[in-house]
Amino acid sequence: MKVRERLVWAINLAFLLCLLPSASRAGGKSELYKKLDVFAQVLHAVRTSYVDDVSVEKLVYGAIRGMLRTLDPHSAFMTPRQFKALQEDTEGHFGGVGIVIEMKQGRLLVVSPIEDSPAARAGIKAGDWIVKIDGKPTEEMDTEQASRMIRGVPGTKVVLTIEREELEKPKDFILIRQRIRLNPVEASMPVPGYAVVRIKTFQERTDRLLKDALDRLRKQAGGKLKGLVLDLRNNPGGLLDQAIRVADRFLEKGVIVETRGRGKRINRSYAHRQGTEPFYPMVCLVNGGSASAAEIVAGALQDHGRAVIMGTRSFGKGSVQKIFDLRDGSGLKLTIARYYTPNERSIQEEGIVPDVMVPAKEPSDQAEFRITREVDLRGHLKPKAIRTTSHLLDDIKDYQLRTALKTLKVWEKFTGSARGGGGR
Repeated sequence: MKVRERLVWAINLAFLLCLLPSASRAGGKSELYKKLDVFAQVLHAVRTSYVDDVSVEKLVYGAIRGMLRTLDPHSAFMTPRQFKALQEDTEGHFGGVGIVIEMKQGRLLVVSPIEDSPAARAGIKAGDWIVKIDGKPTEEMDTEQASRMIRGVPGTKVVLTIEREELEKPKDFILIRQRIRLNPVEASMPVPGYAVVRIKTFQERTDRLLKDALDRLRKQAGGKLKGLVLDLRNNPGGLLDQAIRVADRFLEKGVIVETRGRGKRINRSYAHRQGTEPFYPMVCLVNGGSASAAEIVAGALQDHGRAVIMGTRSFGKGSVQKIFDLRDGSGLKLTIARYYTPNERSIQEEGIVPDVMVPAKEPSDQAEFRITREVDLRGHLKPKAIRTTSHLLDDIKDYQLRTALKTLKVWEKFTGSARGGGGR
């Protein structure tokens, strides 16, 4: 090896060693040291012999991405630009088409579309597979690369090629990017006394906005809620601390979630009496788009018996990621733990199984069970009755939500009225 080549190789190796904690260097020629020696040789060969000049940043960033691909689909490296985009996500605004994506079995999956986003309006659904972005296959992409291609300047176009079980062949969806601003909490009272709060994602303000919404709904109900539907459908997750705070709002004691990291590192988060909502009957809605932090909340409410979980099985992401700020403005998202519900259930792959399974669409009447009623008779008299709660429920087109509210109404009948008191 020539003197100059030896010098370049030594510089590369020294550069890599500088990335290691001092404790690792003190170990001498450990296995890690030996493998870094090999890596330095490859880096040296590429920098001195590759047909084109390649920047050190591109080589090192590429090596880091390759390393993280050997782990799990949720661990990822982010360039400074990508890291900034992630920060915008947690703050609640970004430019894009409004979908949450994950890698699953080496394919790019739509976890959920954001309500009233370009993707949702175009008809993209949770469970769709994105096979191409602007004609480029997604097979070799990670979620960060795919997100970078999907996002862009508001007003510009992006084409997503979608595979779906009911489609005979992949379909192109032409979407126009827009500024996506997320209000993570929506609240309504479709039936007097019965509140519906939908949490779309767990951002920095979610718990505070939830409290504001509950206070507003309670005032609208005359000071006391008869029941609550907490809608976590198509909620892809978000910040762990916000999920814990949301669950804590409905629980006065006990474990909310347990995380188990490398070795014997176990952390438990507990509920507190202070700030707990008064007791009222509660249904929590989930579906296949409910993931991660949403599953933490649903799992805690289910294990403590605080709410009836209703809908369809959730996504099944039972891991916790930590964000590391790196010196050059880039970021590292690394899976550091698995989480478990208060009853020590792992959600990974299994998801949250509802107490009451309710499909997204109302089952159609079967002909053999169809009974002729007064309404089917020609010339029948029209009703002149005053609109009741039953009529208000029948006006709700969302079958799962309608079923949840009807369940709360039945609950009231059996118990006489909603009881006061602290969360269980």
